This record gives sequence, C-alpha cells and structure tokens, in this order.
Amino acid sequence: MSAPRRTAIAAIGLALASALFFTATYVLNRAMASAGGHWAWSAALRYLLTLPMLALVLPARGGFAPVWAALRAHPWVWLGWSGIGFTLFCVCLTWAADYAPSWLVAGTFQLTVIAGMLLAPLLYRDQRARLPRVALALGGVIVAGVALMQGAHFHGRLDANAWLALASVTLAAFLYPLGNRAILLHLEKTGETLNATQRVFGMTLASQPFWLVIAAWAGHAAGAPPGQQILLAGGVALFAGTIATILFFQATAMVQDDPATLGAVEAMQAAELLFSTALGVAFLGEHLPRGWAAGGALLVVAGIVGLGLLAGRASAGDARATQALRTDRGA
Repeated sequence: MSAPRRTAIAAIGLALASALFFTATYVLNRAMASAGGHWAWSAALRYLLTLPMLALVLPARGGFAPVWAALRAHPWVWLGWSGIGFTLFCVCLTWAADYAPSWLVAGTFQLTVIAGMLLAPLLYRDQRARLPRVALALGGVIVAGVALMQGAHFHGRLDANAWLALASVTLAAFLYPLGNRAILLHLEKTGETLNATQRVFGMTLASQPFWLVIAAWAGHAAGAPPGQQILLAGGVALFAGTIATILFFQATAMVQDDPATLGAVEAMQAAELLFSTALGVAFLGEHLPRGWAAGGALLVVAGIVGLGLLAGRASAGDARATQALRTDRGA
C-alpha cells in the first residue's frame, strides 16, 4: 500500500474516532439530564474541567506564551466571542438535553454545517462571503431531515418545551461557528499566529468568568453537583472537549491538500448521529428513530456526507478555508 493511501486511511480513521468522541456531548448531557442533574452544572463543569485538560497537552502543541500574549493584547475581543462561541452555545445545547433524546439533539445540531455558510456574508468581505448554491441545496436537505426528525418524534405536535428545545439547539448551531470564526478572523486581521489547540485553549480560558458565574447560580439554584454529574461532565470535557478536538484537527492536518480525502474526513461527522443513536439506545434506554424520524435521520446523514465531500474539494490546499472548516466541527 502506498504512503499517501496509508495516510488517507489513517486520517479517515482518526476522523471517525473523533466523531465517536464528539458524540459524548449528546449522550452524556442526556445522561446527566435523565439523572436529574441541573443543566447549568452540566454546562459549567464541562468547560471548568476542559481547561486543565487542555493545559496538560498545550506545552506539546505550541505552548502557553503565544496564547497569553494574544489574550493580553485584545482581552475584550476574546471575552466577547468566547462568551458567544463557547458559553452561550454550550448553555443552549445542554439545556435542550432536558427535553429531547440524544439522537434528536445530535441530529438538530448538525445544522451547524450550514450555519457557517449562512454567517459568511456577515463575517467576511472577500470571496469567502459568497454563498455556494450546491452547498446551500445540500444544506436544505439537512434542514428537511431535521424537520422530519423533530415532527415525527413529537408526533407533529410540538409543545412549548419542544419548540424551545428546537430553537435552543438551532441557536447553538449558529453560535458555535459564529464565535469560532470571529476569533479566527480577528487573528487573521492582527497577524497573531495560534494553532488550533492554542486557539481552543484561549477561548476556553477567556470563557471562564462566565462559567464561574453560571456555576455560582447553579449552586444557588440546585446546591452542589452530585459526584455522578461531575464524573459525567468530566467525560464530556475529556472525550469531546479534548480528545475529539485533537483527533479531528490532526485528521484534517494530515490531508489538508488532498481534496478527496479531506472531503471524506469532513463527511465522517455524519457518524455522530449514528453513534448517538446507538449509544442512546444501548445505555440510556432511548427508542430508535422510526418511520419518518428514521427517514429524516438518513436525510441528515446524506446531506452531511455530500457537504463534506463538497467542502473537501473546495478547501483543500487553502489554509484559511481548511481552518474555517475546523472551527465549525464539534460540540
């Protein structure tokens, strides 16, 4: 087997593994909600625990000094966009877990793959602001799939909480790429150089004041978190916030100049919906999506795979485009 082929297979394998670890967000959030854990503790603990975990790996991935320099130079920019892209996003996603099974939250959050495209005209002033028609059409397939999943799960009768959960996950799907792409654009304008791990650590660090406030409110509203909730939140921090992120960044870096393989790596995120369904059924006693809900899930998967392949062809060899794609992945 040739070296390029081995690299491609390895990158796709890493991307698939990252999708499995990213799935921890949906499944463990749902497990905490089902066990009665307060959603605010689930959200705050994730990022409070992610910070020391990332700090352990940062010395091997560029070090702390460039991050400190960037935060000291523009503290309000980092504070604002981290509050949007990490804090508000996670609060919306975690709160929704109280009202919907993990596969439904995972499927709805896949709207983030089109959110980045729709936000582009608001963020950029160059060719990146253009809305690609084929990609938008595939995004329409994903939206249709999400609508089918939601309507079928709630039997076409969404009550107030169901509508709020749908709105909350949809908002999270836009907040995540908005905050991340805005920080990337800021770094591009200032000429500061941070790799992906440094940027994630910087945003995690900048969001800490918000998490301390949310943790204080959670303590007032629900008391101290139980040990099980701390353990499960630590699992989200480790699996999704640390391991999955590093694996995905490594996979895209390995094949960033190979259009076909980069597209396949991007398409692997579709497995999150499949993994969350399987794990939710196996460990949380959730029901499999059936009928129209299953059809909607298949539409979401098909749309994501199509967008991944399209994005890989369009972004390969373009450092800025590849970096932007990375910011839209993960939860």
